[in-house]
Amino acid sequence: VQLQASGGGLVQPGGSLRLSCAASGPIFGIKAVGWYRQAPGKERALVAALPSGGSTNYADSVKGRFAISRDNAKNTMYLQMNSLKPEDTAVYYCKFSFYYGDYWGQGTQVTVSS
Repeated sequence: VQLQASGGGLVQPGGSLRLSCAASGPIFGIKAVGWYRQAPGKERALVAALPSGGSTNYADSVKGRFAISRDNAKNTMYLQMNSLKPEDTAVYYCKFSFYYGDYWGQGTQVTVSS
């Protein structure tokens, strides 16, 4: 399984970005998808998760601003990020959790700055 993340970039505070993560390869038995981020000097942390057949889960810091979604037909997940703040600056990683293991994308940089 290979994951390709895209959509990061430089955006001003208050702006929006949409991250995408496409999975390819032998894909079956997805348990959950999720987005994580890692800021400089900090550990990687969960941003949003979407279990198959379950409810979304968001970090408190992004509730009401970010939305995770998934297109099963395209094996792609998304993270819509609105009202971005400088503290959202980080490398964002996608993760697909299968019954046979977890796979991570390569990371995409999001920088929120004026």
